[in-house]
Amino acid sequence: MAKPIATRVEPAAMPSARTPTQILREFLALLEGGARLRPAGSARNRPRSLLSGGYSPRYRVDLFGTRFYLTNVRQNADIRFYVAYVVQGDAREIFPRIFYKDVSLVWRSASHFIRSEQENWIGKGDVKTVVVDGEAFTESAEETTDLPLEIQTALETLLRRVRSIRQDHRAVELVLRRAPDSRIEPYRDFVDPRRRAAADPRNRINRGRPIARFRRRGDPTSLVFTPGFEPDFASGVLERTVSKSRLYGGRLRRFRIVSRNRRVQFLFFASPRQVWIGHPQATSTELSSYGVRTIDVIGDEDAFMPGYEYHFWDDSQEPPVLVSQIPPGFVGPINPNDPSRASASPWLEQMPVVREFRRKVLGQFRRKAGQTRRRPGR
Repeated sequence: MAKPIATRVEPAAMPSARTPTQILREFLALLEGGARLRPAGSARNRPRSLLSGGYSPRYRVDLFGTRFYLTNVRQNADIRFYVAYVVQGDAREIFPRIFYKDVSLVWRSASHFIRSEQENWIGKGDVKTVVVDGEAFTESAEETTDLPLEIQTALETLLRRVRSIRQDHRAVELVLRRAPDSRIEPYRDFVDPRRRAAADPRNRINRGRPIARFRRRGDPTSLVFTPGFEPDFASGVLERTVSKSRLYGGRLRRFRIVSRNRRVQFLFFASPRQVWIGHPQATSTELSSYGVRTIDVIGDEDAFMPGYEYHFWDDSQEPPVLVSQIPPGFVGPINPNDPSRASASPWLEQMPVVREFRRKVLGQFRRKAGQTRRRPGR
């Protein structure tokens, strides 16, 4: 019987110190050595046209034996992204992917895309069945496309190095597989590694059960974690970084924090007014060719919603329909930069884990900052 997937608490993976010229030479040497470039999009018949078309890698980040070769960051009307080349193991195959920054401020690896006169959509990974008012629906499990928390800082670092971001409307179609309008499910190359990992019960986090749940529906104060899976605020803060976000009103701090049992990790965000938690990840060491983990962490979505969440009236329907992902009765002010989103803070700030984070982590750093600013002898 195969061994279970190993787990390891890993420091942040940072970009290689090699120059872009050195990175490109190294990448070309892989191709000259026989590695096959395998885009899933329209470039699949002429894969090296990606390089001649301006998508040569300039940076490299390593994690768990997987190499990520990255172009400069690009953007279009929908997303800000890198073209990333994922190289694993013996480097016989190189998989171009699209790494994009979601509005949740987490970097993701797109699974496929839809583009037609009716639809314009980036594939958000595996799917799940949810039941609403007795009716079953299939929807994307978006967290399955979240890139490892260990490389999120590296992607932010490379983003900040760029003074001007180039507009690009070609890369998505060249790299990603196009799906018909009705297909939200990813294809087998995304799904199969996940199914293999889940087939071994030893790989399932908390035996496949939620690590966080609400004891009472509609009550944020009732959030509880399975013992051992709580964030370790005392000794589990692995990294803290600072960036900026127009959506969230300026300075944004990120804290990667491991659980007490070291099986999962969390990304806490702190803006000037809000605190929220990204979807937790395992500390497992296996990544797929999309650069994402193959093992899931299950938890109630309402515990891990972003600081601003969708809340708007859909006028395309008659009569208009309220679309909201914030629990009823907990909708805060509309975002001044995005009228389709409202603050979820009335819900988030009542969760015990957010209050504990503010007290034990943010409070600790405020106290240290105050001590640093204090004059000698005072």
